[in-house]
Formats: sequence, C-alpha cells, structure tokens
Amino acid sequence: MTQDVKIHPLESPWGRFGLYSFFIDAPEPAIVDTGISSSPADGMVPALEALGRSIRDVRWILLTHGHIDHLGGARALWELTGRRAQVVIHEADAPLLRSRDRHLDQYVDVRQQYLKDPEGVAEQTKTARAVISGELEPTMLVRGGERLSLGGGVSVSVHSVPGHTAGSVAYVVDGQNDVFVGDAVQVHGAANGFPGYEDPAAYRASLRYLLDQVRPGHLYLGHPYRRSDGEPYGVELDAGQAREALQESLDIEARIAGAAARCLQDGLRETDSVYSPFEPVARELGYTGNPTLEPSPFFTTLDGYRRLHSGS
Repeated sequence: MTQDVKIHPLESPWGRFGLYSFFIDAPEPAIVDTGISSSPADGMVPALEALGRSIRDVRWILLTHGHIDHLGGARALWELTGRRAQVVIHEADAPLLRSRDRHLDQYVDVRQQYLKDPEGVAEQTKTARAVISGELEPTMLVRGGERLSLGGGVSVSVHSVPGHTAGSVAYVVDGQNDVFVGDAVQVHGAANGFPGYEDPAAYRASLRYLLDQVRPGHLYLGHPYRRSDGEPYGVELDAGQAREALQESLDIEARIAGAAARCLQDGLRETDSVYSPFEPVARELGYTGNPTLEPSPFFTTLDGYRRLHSGS
C-alpha cells in the first residue's frame, strides 16, 4: 500500500438498532455494508457531501453478509453510483441479495417454530419489502482469500468468517489492518442483549481466527455491540479493544455452549415460558431480554446448538 487510507463511519438508525456502514476513502472508494433501503439517500449522500465526496464516486460496495440491515440499501446505493460500483458478497449469502423471498427462509425454518406467531410470515414479508431496496445480482462472488484492488496501491483482503451467517466475511485494508466484520463479532449482542449466530462451531472458529491470525489494528463493528456491563462499544475499536471484544465474545459463547449442552442433555420441554423450550438456558445465563423481538437472536442461536447437538 502506498498511502494511508481514511475510514469514515456512516451511521443510520433503524428501530432499536444503530446501523454502521463505512466509507473507505481510496482512489476507488468503497462502502462497506449499506444499511436499509433509506440509508444511501438519507444518510450516505449528505455524509459524503460533507466530506467533499459524491456518492457517484463509489466504485465498490462490499457486503459483509446477507442480512437485511446490511444489504437492504445495496440496490439503492448501486443505482446512486450510476450502476458503476462493483457489488461484492460471499457466494453463500448471495441468494439473500438476489431474492427478497430468501429472507423468509430462516424465519420459517428456525424462529417460527419457537415464536409460533400466526402473523409472523406476513410481518416478515412486509419488512423485507419495505427494508430491502431491490433485488440485485452481485458483480463479484467471493469465498475468502481474494484481494481487491481499490487503486493507487490500496487493496482489501477478504477473509471468510462464517458463523453469524454461512457467508459472513471480514474485509481488511492491507497494510493498515483495519478490519470490517459486520456482525461476525457479537460480544453480548446489540439491542436484544443476546449474541446471534447460526452455526456455533463456525462462529467460535471465526472468532479464534480473527483473534489469533488477523489481529485487527482497528476493528469496525456492524452495530453498537455491548460489553458485559451493558455499555456499547464505539464504532471503531483500537487494537486493545478489539482483542477484548474478541476474547469476550469467545468467553460468552463458551458460557452459552455450556448452558445449551446441559439443557439439551436434560431434554427440551415445552412450557409457558417466553423462552420455551430453552428456558433453562435463559435462567442459567440470567438472560431477561425479550426473545420475541425480531430478529430474535436468542432462538436463532439456541437452534444452532440444537442442530449441532443432534448432528443435523
């Protein structure tokens, strides 16, 4: 790399969540993650104008994973660049960019069996229509191991960090070790107060890989994820804070894994508890959040341990 690259956080609100995107001010500028459908026009355009840049300057749209609050604005942003930006996503999460309907799959396959909300599918469909700006064919599929040239000797390396989703990736600005992980590092979770990941074993391995191999100089998170005391981390973590967040994420995952294993060994029982059938896990961990609030990481995560335990 022949020059220092400035990183500018771009924040947009959505309900209980703060959504973070990032502008990499390279010769071929990039935006990491796109928020929801309104984020590009309402947040990114004025933010870039304040920096003396135009949304039409953007040449790369780098998606860390396929959830609606990270790719919902992709189509809108791509249109605002004059359809010139390259849109990058891991091949495993690409179906979520190509089709709004794919966002219903996890709800139907996972959360609906626990939430048992007769209006759930209709609500999820409505949300996907409102929050995702449009379906889009990616211009570049990645698996991890690729290096993207942003001009002027600036490059970004792609690292596969599955767990939160199968196609979660980290983007690393080479030479600066600025690391963008989206939701691959959950700590204690964001607004719902519980870490969310689909595949516990992959999530654990990815955290270890980030801690031991990538070793971020700066770590950029997708939301204001919380410490054990409930206070959120900032938008940019220095090297020490990054190590702390990664180690704490590993420690929390180990606690959840232990509680889940004991619950599953005793056998799942349906009860009147809002946490059913994982009420013993919530009790052991002291979790008192509302697991019915979407995106309900409690049930997504515990279903991952259930599948791991059953070998499915």
